[in-house]
Amino acid sequence: MSTSKSSPFGARPRVAIVGAGVCGLGIGWRLAAAGCPVQVFDRGQAGHGATWAAAGMLAGGVECEPGEAALLALTRLSQDRWPAFARELAEASGIDPEYRDQGTLVVALTRDDVAALRFNYDFQQSLGIPLEWLSGAEARRREPHLRPGTAAAVFSPNDHQVENRRLALGLKQAFLGAGGRLHEETPVESIAISGGPGGGRARGLQVDGQRIEADVVVLAAGAWSRGIAGLPPEALPPVRPVKGQMLALQMDPAAPLLSHVLWAPGIYLVPRRDGRLLVGATVEEKGFDERLTAGGVFSLIEAAWRAVPTVEELPIAESWVGFRPTSRDDAPILGPTPVEGLVLATGHHRNGILLAPVTADAVSRFILTGELAPEIAGFGLERFARVPMEQAGAKRAAASAA
Repeated sequence: MSTSKSSPFGARPRVAIVGAGVCGLGIGWRLAAAGCPVQVFDRGQAGHGATWAAAGMLAGGVECEPGEAALLALTRLSQDRWPAFARELAEASGIDPEYRDQGTLVVALTRDDVAALRFNYDFQQSLGIPLEWLSGAEARRREPHLRPGTAAAVFSPNDHQVENRRLALGLKQAFLGAGGRLHEETPVESIAISGGPGGGRARGLQVDGQRIEADVVVLAAGAWSRGIAGLPPEALPPVRPVKGQMLALQMDPAAPLLSHVLWAPGIYLVPRRDGRLLVGATVEEKGFDERLTAGGVFSLIEAAWRAVPTVEELPIAESWVGFRPTSRDDAPILGPTPVEGLVLATGHHRNGILLAPVTADAVSRFILTGELAPEIAGFGLERFARVPMEQAGAKRAAASAA
């Protein structure tokens, strides 16, 4: 990464990052590798929040919905960076994140499903997403365990997957190997900000009753980002938790039921190399409710069985709940705030794993050079203000032009 431009925070600023998920660790790795003193703080274990709970799908194509054209440009850019990012991470950490490029199948099980599938196919193709329409018979040739009578399918060759838990472990190791300092099981009490309302400057963090001095504070705490004390109203990211219940079934690794990521009505199924088959995920506005429910688990199993009936023979290996960090428009919040030295990397909703490379690159670039990467220029906090935040807007425009 080029760092030829001068950073407003100094040549090698001291950086404190709140949140050790895929975004916090990715940004920390980039900054530590560039010679910055970086500390990352997490309320739990590194990578064990939304990153650990995810399915690791890199599905910028088949997940694209109407109204997400701007987000699609960002997800496709990050998707393109994933192969090199995975190789670099494996080399730096010694941990293979198991990037797999078999592609994704989206199936219509009945004739009634075909209309919805065709609508999404036409819409996504109109945006230039490469897709292939398949008959039900062609889909079953690719995945023989699909339900007999499957009506149709769409194959997306560019929508891949990564093993998100190995990704988290790899990022942790790469960050530490680059000289970063990691503080697990260490909740941040507050962000220290000096100055008056409508501006001010981030000075560090309050942790365990002690002040941690920093030139830059990065808030990457996912669904917990609004709960960090000290943030003025104009810097509070509009992020909420969206609950998701998930299961892992155990296949025979030597003879897995599926080889592709599979989307079907009400479900997605993600096969892993170790034989696990991830089944997800519910979408619930329940706050931080950590309970698995009979209804949630039943809906997952029933939808999986309708698509791939032979899953009924598989044992349940694991079940869990995760919390997607969701902004008002389901897109990430990246870049500077009205508080000088306070940078956001949160609100990724279902795209945290997919957007890991571009988030790490763009946010670290801003901190190192003061230059706002054009790909994230439309994803700042100021887009949510009823009245435009003039200070943040001017700062963002100046950074984009730099």
